[in-house]
Amino acid sequence: MIDFLIITTCLAVLALLAIVALALIKLNKVLESIGGSGESFLAKLRLGLRAIERETSHLPSVMPGVIEDLNQINNGLSAVKDTVTKTYGSVMAQEN
Repeated sequence: MIDFLIITTCLAVLALLAIVALALIKLNKVLESIGGSGESFLAKLRLGLRAIERETSHLPSVMPGVIEDLNQINNGLSAVKDTVTKTYGSVMAQEN
């Protein structure tokens, strides 16, 4: 009886593996039909993404300088805001 159960289990596992293998083969054929040729939309998308990656690869090394420049601009704009606020206060005081 145990031998029968072992053999049945082994056959069920082999059948499952065969079904999974067939499904993967069919899936591979479908995926190749979608993006296998160089003229498919998926291939064009892949090339576009590679171009974007190449064009933006220098950004990580440049960004610290950009952030520093933006902080300086922020400090300058804060000074302008303070000056405009004081000027507005002076104008309002003169009107009264």
